[in-house]
Amino acid sequence: MPPRTATTERQRRLGSELRKMRMAAGITADQAAGLLGLDRAKISNIETGIRTISPERLRTLACNCDCSDQTYVEALVSMTRPNGRGWWERYRGSLSAGLLDIAELEFHAVRMRTAHTAHIPGLFQTSDHALELFRAVLPPLPDHEIALRLAYRAERQQVLAGENPAEYVGIVHEAALRMQFGGRKVARAQLDHLLGICERPAVRLLVLPFAAGTFPGAGQTVNYLEGPVQQLDTAQIDSSHGPEFLCGEAQLTKYRAHLDWMERLAMTPDASRDFIRDIAREL
Repeated sequence: MPPRTATTERQRRLGSELRKMRMAAGITADQAAGLLGLDRAKISNIETGIRTISPERLRTLACNCDCSDQTYVEALVSMTRPNGRGWWERYRGSLSAGLLDIAELEFHAVRMRTAHTAHIPGLFQTSDHALELFRAVLPPLPDHEIALRLAYRAERQQVLAGENPAEYVGIVHEAALRMQFGGRKVARAQLDHLLGICERPAVRLLVLPFAAGTFPGAGQTVNYLEGPVQQLDTAQIDSSHGPEFLCGEAQLTKYRAHLDWMERLAMTPDASRDFIRDIAREL
């Protein structure tokens, strides 16, 4: 049996998919335990993400569940393979597990789509902009935790700076562009930073202007992280009590539709860059 590891959102997702596969085939947990040569408790631990499963056992389960989607099965198999300790593990015990889960999901995503109404996307924020946001958290964060979050945010941003970064489509509402967190100087530097990010080949930044009118999910921050197959996509929603991760088929369909709607309303990349420059000149 593979060793017990720290439970992460990615591991919980793998376990959830295996449970869904088993139940769809009408196989009980006890029957699955017999098929895999494990006891009932270990099946429960696998399905809750407490323990991992070997590729061989996963394929055995998929075969007995008559899962004919081999692309999906192999995508699940890839989730069982250890990738070493990701950089985010250095922060475990110092920052919340939810924050670390975001970094892990971004690292493994094949494509990212986000929509932000009041805030600049975290992967695009300058340190001064992020500092102002962290200072506004309630209850107030101690200085050492603010420093940790700034360092963590800077490392997260490296996911867009590698040799072959995943495609990133960021929809930013005009309201977020006009927020002057930290004052005019910090806001101007943030907009200049956005203009530089727009030049990266893997990044497509789209502005949704006030004139676009209403759209679904207004005011909500959505990070949609695409997996190797659509079944393994994850929608991450920000809330005042921490990140929420959604992976139900109906939920994913809903947020894909939200993002599609917003993309249709947004300006083109070139028009978005010009729009950001105009706002920067006003500061």
